[in-house]
Amino acid sequence: MPSNPVLLVHGFASSFDLNWQRYGWVDLLQEEGRTVIGVDLLGHGEAPKPHDPAAYVDLEARILEALPTEGLVDAVGFSLGAITLIRAAGKAPERFGKLVFGGIGAGNMKASRSDAVATALENGIDALADDDGENDLARAFTQFAANGTNDPTALAACMRRPVGPLTVEDLALVHHECLVVLGDRDFQGPIDPIVSGLSNVKSKVLRGIDHFGTPQDFGFLDAALRFLG
Repeated sequence: MPSNPVLLVHGFASSFDLNWQRYGWVDLLQEEGRTVIGVDLLGHGEAPKPHDPAAYVDLEARILEALPTEGLVDAVGFSLGAITLIRAAGKAPERFGKLVFGGIGAGNMKASRSDAVATALENGIDALADDDGENDLARAFTQFAANGTNDPTALAACMRRPVGPLTVEDLALVHHECLVVLGDRDFQGPIDPIVSGLSNVKSKVLRGIDHFGTPQDFGFLDAALRFLG
């Protein structure tokens, strides 16, 4: 029986190309005989880039629209892509097979840090104070986003979307086989609340890896490939 296609969902301020093609995910999956489905979330990559935060309420719509009309799809999501994938799988569980979530943890179930990140994107890093830990994170996101392909106003609108953090209820809707991968230096950690909220889950902690280094870490790629089979 042919293997399911694999949908890849990128993180915030990234794209299918930057998050997955650049680091070899697409080539390796195709070498395994998998069809790869790429998607750019609203505000990112080749997708439309509205400047109204309300336009980003249903980010998972882009995922569901990318699915084939028949058959199951396995999927890998990183960071914002993982959160959006969880919500898509909760809305349409019959469309998905195995799911891999990278770069999410306890931090994603707390109040959003969106305002500082959005302010830095719109007004530059110099608009932030020097001595605030939250602002240090906003600086890191802003520097990551400055790759020449992003629309800072669209990214700020995405960050300000009127949607709450990931919840226990979101996780409880996902009954698929899942793998959760998180670096031990990732600011979103620890991994435990995500793992405990999923009913059919394996987990892996990447030693010495932070949030931004996760997509390019071979430990993440290897764990995902082994899990997907």
